[in-house]
Amino acid sequence: MREVKRPVFSFRLNLDNPDHKKAWEILQSVPDGQKSSYLVQVILKDQENNQLEKSIRQAIREELAGVSISGSGERVSKKEEIPSQMLDFLSGLEDAF
Repeated sequence: MREVKRPVFSFRLNLDNPDHKKAWEILQSVPDGQKSSYLVQVILKDQENNQLEKSIRQAIREELAGVSISGSGERVSKKEEIPSQMLDFLSGLEDAF
């Protein structure tokens, strides 16, 4: 099979689709003669960003694998929040003043 030296790619946008319309507006702002280069850069940057995101997610997973996360403290029922002995002590302090 013969390799194509300068492949050609064309695509059609649906300007009723907001994403397509925005992409078209951005592409129109690129100077003539630079559109191919721009599209190549955008595709490569997208792949680079995806790989970076994947690497960051993997690093976070690895770091969190050895960490146990617990709540900030156990909730105690209202009845047990202030032990009766402490209430007696506080009541005694009130009487002293």
